[in-house]
Formats: sequence, C-alpha cells, structure tokens
Amino acid sequence: MDYFLQLYQQFLNTSALEWIATISGFICVYLAAKQNIWNWPISIISVLTYLYIFYDNKLYGDSVLQIYFLSTAIYGWYYWNKRAHSDEKPISSFNSKQMVLTIFVILILAGFIGLALDHFTDTDVPYADGFCTATSFVAQFLMTRKVIQNWLLWVFVDICYIPLYLHKDLVLTSFLYLAFAIIAWRGYIDWRKTYRNFQ
Repeated sequence: MDYFLQLYQQFLNTSALEWIATISGFICVYLAAKQNIWNWPISIISVLTYLYIFYDNKLYGDSVLQIYFLSTAIYGWYYWNKRAHSDEKPISSFNSKQMVLTIFVILILAGFIGLALDHFTDTDVPYADGFCTATSFVAQFLMTRKVIQNWLLWVFVDICYIPLYLHKDLVLTSFLYLAFAIIAWRGYIDWRKTYRNFQ
C-alpha cells in the first residue's frame, strides 16, 4: 500500500516539462504506428524535452539517445517522404539471419555503452541504461528504414524501461512506456498487415 501511495505522490509531483515530453512522445509513437509522417516533427518536441529531463536525472545513455533520436527524426522525416513518392514497397522485413545479426549488434553496443557509463559517469544504473539505449538505437534506425521488426524491439525495450524509470522516480514516463509497449505491438500488427498486402 505504501508503494502505491508513493507512486501516487510522485505522479502528483510530475513537472510540467515531463507532461509535455510524455504527451508529445505518446502522440509521435501513435502516429508512427499509423505510418503518419507527422510523427517525426512531433517527436522532435518530445526528444528535446526528454534530453533535458534525462540529463537532469543522470540517465546519460538516454540523454545521448535523445540526440540520436533528433538526428533520426530529421532523417526519418526525409526518408519516409521520399519513400512515399517512390515505387518501393512501403515496408520491408528482416529474415532470421538478419534478426540474429541485429541482436548481436545490440549486445555488443550495450556492452560498450554500459562500460562507458560505468567508468565515465556517476550513474547508478550503467548497464541497464546502456542496454536500453543500445536496443533503442537499433530499433529507431530500423523504424526510419521502415523495417517491420523495429516494433518488436520497441515492445521489448519499452517494457525494460518501465522499472528503470520507476527507479528514477519518473512515474509518468514509466506509464508512458507501458503505453508505448501497447502501441508498439499494435504498430507491429498494422505494419505486418500492410507488408502482407504488398506480397
């Protein structure tokens, strides 16, 4: 009971900045799942806001991730617009070998980021932050390229983020990531349907 009261108190103390980041983040992920190109400009608002929040909470891996998200938002906006005016299939898919390689890349990247955070920052969660950051890096890149498996990675990493943000007292953000996981699953279902329609 005390735990839920503590969560409720943290929820009441949520800053206006976190509300802005949360609402814009929710909208951009929802639009991405619907293949709406407006997800990219809205994501820029969320990314810049979360950059400040995460840095302030010593989540340095996530801070760097926001800078990366900013660059991919610009690239994704360009690439989705270009693809919409081409004869390419709207969505592509990885085979099993490509997916295994993707997981291998994530694990290697997570190890490097975790070590860097452990040795060069004062974070208390270097390897958890590093793993979530690495997975998000790869998932975001796959989203910009419209690879359907990006959504499976997002479902997984969004669930991983929930206890990390609760640990940092970012309650509203942890609820946002639960919503992200649900939207990501719906995105996977919708994108898979589109992919099959073009086979």
